[in-house]
Amino acid sequence: MKLILAVIQDQDSNRLLNALVEHNFRATKLASTGGFLKSGNTTFMIGTEDIRVQKALDIIRDNCKSREQMVAPVSPMGGNADSYVPYPVEVEVGGATVFVLPVEQFMHF
Repeated sequence: MKLILAVIQDQDSNRLLNALVEHNFRATKLASTGGFLKSGNTTFMIGTEDIRVQKALDIIRDNCKSREQMVAPVSPMGGNADSYVPYPVEVEVGGATVFVLPVEQFMHF
């Protein structure tokens, strides 16, 4: 048995949850916050048998897309920030960060 932890962007969470349910995966959805953009993420915890891991990964890949987003950079620390003008920059966000972990024991009460 494996535990899949998938950290995805909030915009993809409902689509992913619907796809997981459609393919009979049970998932726990947790609200989380990313450190890079300090924006909302969703973390999915998916427990599954070893033979179904690749199917779950395919579903995650198909439903969590990268996209470009404009963000304002943070002002520099120290020094004179009066002359600093933060111009928005385009960064790639989205997709999924996925961890697959072995499960030693699983119980459902």
